[in-house]
This record gives sequence, structure tokens and C-alpha cells, in this order.
Amino acid sequence: MPALRRSLGDGGGIATATFRLKFLIDNALSPQVAELLWAAGHDAVHVKAYGMQAASDDEILARALDEGRIVVSADSDFSAILASWQSAGPSFILFREPNLLVARDYVDLLIPALPVLEPELVAGCVAVFRKGRLRVRKLPFSG
Repeated sequence: MPALRRSLGDGGGIATATFRLKFLIDNALSPQVAELLWAAGHDAVHVKAYGMQAASDDEILARALDEGRIVVSADSDFSAILASWQSAGPSFILFREPNLLVARDYVDLLIPALPVLEPELVAGCVAVFRKGRLRVRKLPFSG
């Protein structure tokens, strides 16, 4: 299946969510990302809250799968693991934007994209923010 590509607008700040997604924020990102997503109406937990800051990527993905959470990280290793698992989940959001410096930057990019991303995240996908664009690839990966 071809990947979806979308241009990203300027983000424009935090919008109030009309839906509630569940996120597991990896140690590659600040715990404040989870706090800001929680404040925006989502169920977001940082791996530190589970005492998993030293956990392997496999363990983090397994926890996310067990809890129906979407993994959010700047660590691209999760994509390779998901490819080897050949499963439809958990969904994974990867930030590859060099200009994201603080937690607010990540959340200001993610929140405006969620209304469009939600169906893919619920179905199982890898979403990559890179160079001002969003690329979405359905899970499980094929061929």
C-alpha cells in the first residue's frame, strides 16, 4: 500500500482535542511531552512513569501493545522492530525534525495533525514527521 504524504501547516499551537488517544512517550523525548498531551485531553504517559527509562525498545513496544498505546519517540529503531514483528500494532509516531528543541515544539506539531492521523493510528501505522512533512505507512509492513 502506498504511503500517505501530507504537507504540514504552521501548527498554530495546541487545539482542544475532541477525542482521546493513548500515548506512551519514549525516553528519547522529555516527560513534558506526556504532560502537554495530557493537558490537551489525551491519555499520555512517559516511560519514566512506569520505571521503564532503561527498558529495551522491545519492552516499550510490548507495553504499548498491551495497553493500546501509541509510541511517540525520536528513536527510529522502533520502526525496524515493528517491521520484524509483522504486526498491526502498536502504532508509532517518529519525530525526525531537527528544529524541534523543547517539548512544546513536538506537541505543537503533533496536536494539529491528530484529527487527520487518528484513523491510521487506530488501525495501526508508523507516522513520521520529517522536513515539514508527514508520512504515514500502514502496519504491518509488507514487501
